[in-house]
Amino acid sequence: MSTLAFVVVALVAAALATFVVASRVRAHAARRSAERQERRRRRRAPRMDPGTERRAERRARALLRSIVNRDEWEMYRDLGFIRVIGRNAVDGTSAGAYCYLIYPHKPIVAYLPGSNSLMSEYCVEFPDHEERVYGPKLPDSDDVLAKWMMIRADEEDLIKRANMHLPGRQVDPQQVRRDLWRLKVWERDRRARREQQGPPQAAVGA
Repeated sequence: MSTLAFVVVALVAAALATFVVASRVRAHAARRSAERQERRRRRRAPRMDPGTERRAERRARALLRSIVNRDEWEMYRDLGFIRVIGRNAVDGTSAGAYCYLIYPHKPIVAYLPGSNSLMSEYCVEFPDHEERVYGPKLPDSDDVLAKWMMIRADEEDLIKRANMHLPGRQVDPQQVRRDLWRLKVWERDRRARREQQGPPQAAVGA
C-alpha cells in the first residue's frame, strides 16, 4: 500500500472514530440533561402529604351532605353513587323518562326506570385547575356534587353539552345493573325500617 493510500485510510478511520465518539458524547449529554430536568421537576413538585386527600374528601363529603337531600346523601354514603330522577319522570317510574346514576370520576349513566334499560353515558369532567397538592382531580364527593348540580340546574343543557356514548364505553354495564339491584334492595330495606318505626311522634304541647 502506498503512503498516500495509507494516509487516506488513516484519515477516514480517524473521521469515523471521531463521529462515533461525538455521537456517544451527544447521547450521554442528552441523558444527563434529561436527568437534570427530571431532578429539577421533582424538586419543584410539592411534597405529597398522605393526609391531604383524606382531609379534602372529608370537607367535600360534608359539603355534599349539606346540599343534597337526606335520601341522596344516605344513598351516596351507603352505595357510593346518587340516583337522580330526570325532570320528566313521575315518581321515578314514568316510562320513557330518564333517570341518572352519578358516580365519582365516571360518566353519568342514564337509564329507563322500571325496565332498568341502560340508555347512554354522559362524559363530563371537572378538573381542579388549581392543581393542589392532592392532584388535578377534584375529590370524589366534589365531583359527584358538581354533576348533581348540573343535572338539577339544567338537565337539558347537560345532555346537549356532554360527550354522549353508548352504554359500556367507560362504565361496565354489569356493574350498573348490580348497582341498580343494590339500589332496589336499599330502598326496600329503608321502607321496611320506616314502616317498623311508624309515623313520627307529635311534639308534646303541639
